[in-house]
Amino acid sequence: MTPLVTVAGQTFAIYAFLVVCLLVVGRRQVAQITFVELVVIMVLGSAVETSMVAGDTRLIAGLVSATTLLLADRLLSVALARWTWLRRHVLGGPVLLVHDGTLLLDNLRRVGLTPADVESAIRERGYSGPEALRYAILEIDGSVGVIPIDAPVHRQPRSTDPVDSNSRLRRRSQSPGPRKPSS
Repeated sequence: MTPLVTVAGQTFAIYAFLVVCLLVVGRRQVAQITFVELVVIMVLGSAVETSMVAGDTRLIAGLVSATTLLLADRLLSVALARWTWLRRHVLGGPVLLVHDGTLLLDNLRRVGLTPADVESAIRERGYSGPEALRYAILEIDGSVGVIPIDAPVHRQPRSTDPVDSNSRLRRRSQSPGPRKPSS
């Protein structure tokens, strides 16, 4: 195997390894990483650098490694966009952190957050604490979305009769569209 193919293979293997490890460690607020997490990210880059290029310090080895990382990331992005099951498994979904003013401690533990983390995110959004919220949600991008307790609830009644729901859908799809004004 040529040295550059080795560089590409090792780079891809390290990329896959780090993605899996970060999934296992759990997700936290990506939008606001702590100083310690920043140090870990920098040390990870340094720790795997030599392995990725297989000790080859030539410019071409660095370019092959960088290209491999970009292609691997692009392939993962395309796969996540194409397959819902993979996106759900890799990225997860939104996680409810606060419900009707109460912190959901099991959900916080599951995503690796502390009550202090959530309270800080709530204050950054201009609310005094969880008691001011109907919901706080950890979004898949790592940000925390909030819905205040006094926000209006917009719920439309849903029919429980499947025949009624289907007939409404059929009527909508068969509607003639906008009417032309009569002359």
